[in-house]
Amino acid sequence: MRALDQTLVLCAYGFFSSLRPSEPFLTAYLMGPDHNLTEAQVVNEIYPVWTYSYLVLLFPVFLATDFLRYKPVLILQAASLVVTYVLLLKARGLRAMQLLEFFFGLATASEVAYYSYIYSVVEPARYQRVTGYCRSITLFGSAAGSLTGQLLLLLDKVQLVHLVLVTLAMAAVASVAPWFLPMPKRSLFFHQSPGVLEKPGAALLEEDSESMSPPVSQDASAVSRTSQTGGWSSGLVGVLQVLFDDLLKCYRCPSLLAWSLWWALATCGYFQVINYAQALWENIRPSQAHEIYNGYVETLSTLLGALAALLVGHLPVSWSLWGELALCVLSLLMALCVFAMVTLGNIWLCYSSYVLFRAVYMLLITVATYQVAASLNMQRYALVFGVNTFLALLLQTLLTVVVVDSAGLGLDVFTQFLIYGGYFAVISVVFLLAALFKLASRRRCKRQEEVQTRSRVEAESSPVS
Repeated sequence: MRALDQTLVLCAYGFFSSLRPSEPFLTAYLMGPDHNLTEAQVVNEIYPVWTYSYLVLLFPVFLATDFLRYKPVLILQAASLVVTYVLLLKARGLRAMQLLEFFFGLATASEVAYYSYIYSVVEPARYQRVTGYCRSITLFGSAAGSLTGQLLLLLDKVQLVHLVLVTLAMAAVASVAPWFLPMPKRSLFFHQSPGVLEKPGAALLEEDSESMSPPVSQDASAVSRTSQTGGWSSGLVGVLQVLFDDLLKCYRCPSLLAWSLWWALATCGYFQVINYAQALWENIRPSQAHEIYNGYVETLSTLLGALAALLVGHLPVSWSLWGELALCVLSLLMALCVFAMVTLGNIWLCYSSYVLFRAVYMLLITVATYQVAASLNMQRYALVFGVNTFLALLLQTLLTVVVVDSAGLGLDVFTQFLIYGGYFAVISVVFLLAALFKLASRRRCKRQEEVQTRSRVEAESSPVS
């Protein structure tokens, strides 16, 4: 199968697996007559299971994806989505819905296979293009699913259970696609092509390119040979050593560290807001008494987020110079959006704030992705992206345990959103301090340069004795 055909199959899989008309109405469905679950059960006992499952499964699935060479994990993801929606349709009770969240966490953790498969079958020169295709089609599928659900709900007056049926059908269609993909012969760490080495300059951080050697691909090739001769355990030890050494090298770069810190902190808060937004909307405008427009909101926020991501390349901003200040200001805007969602008490203002919140996050996470990837080769930015996501999930788990879970404080959704707004305000303060420190450092360096220049001029102009 040609690389173009493989890209088309992947895009088809991404579109249909993201086409979920029931997604914007999940909270209303669980709290409605089909399941009769309480808000406390949904918010404090069911939804947290997804966070815990995602965190626990992310790293093992990442390693299994590379060792099994992507395709089996893609099939696993497709099967997990089908099981998720079968449980949503047929199963009843608290424990069944917690099991559902576990399978959805498995499907979410397996997304790494979707975004990694293409790198094993196309040339490096096409990485950016095919990544754009795959990400764009999933966003389009998500927006199309939300819009479809809203239109079916309002125009055809279908019941929410019918939206679950449509979502299950789309997941079943998507599950066919991975079987048509060939098994790649290589992967990033366990199955490197022997003798294929990258140029040293391409494999290293720009500012450390003269001091660090050998390239990552050499280590990875050694790991590949070890895994072939010494079995899974020795290969795993080698891969973990390569990952750890690379990680230390990557985070030595101050700008990469700053963007990664924002990535982990903001993604944690972003997940919390979007995971529990429906519960907030349900409190402000109950679905049992009013028509709800969650589908329109998710569609608009997804499309505006995609548009914001596209605009990043056209913004005349020197992110290396103003990055910390931009993170400060826009994180503060995200905090204000969260506070507006919970304090104004108007569903339309709440919807609008949510749309703006998601658009700002999509803008900044796109910038962060570019800033992190700009100075790294593909192997390293896959590693850094994964670690940043893992740290975000770790923070989210801590926040969920303390704030959301019934085993912790088990706070109501309004109090939760006040805490999330304060959380983004703290992020803003952190990057304000970082921006001030960077400005002070620049001024100090400038003064030192002026003093050195003045001393040199005076030395050159002094009379010779």
